[in-house]
Amino acid sequence: MKRFGDLMLMPWWKFSLDATMLAVEAQSVVTMRLTSAALGRGTHAENTRMVTEKVSASMEASAALAAGGSAHKVLRGYRKHVRANARRLRRAR
Repeated sequence: MKRFGDLMLMPWWKFSLDATMLAVEAQSVVTMRLTSAALGRGTHAENTRMVTEKVSASMEASAALAAGGSAHKVLRGYRKHVRANARRLRRAR
């Protein structure tokens, strides 16, 4: 049987795990983009996409919070975008 304290910690544990994974995944995307740029494979289109995606993700997060969404929902949204970028960049290699 679960104790009350265990139930209270689970949302924080999940949020912490997702935040850590976002940091790792985002670092991987940054590494791929910097490596491409250093090897001369970076393009103006990719740089433009990177900036516009950041603005779009920020607007999406703001809208989610304004609509009553949780910080965890915003975090999951960012992870979704970062994972999509990682897949796209890996395929481009």
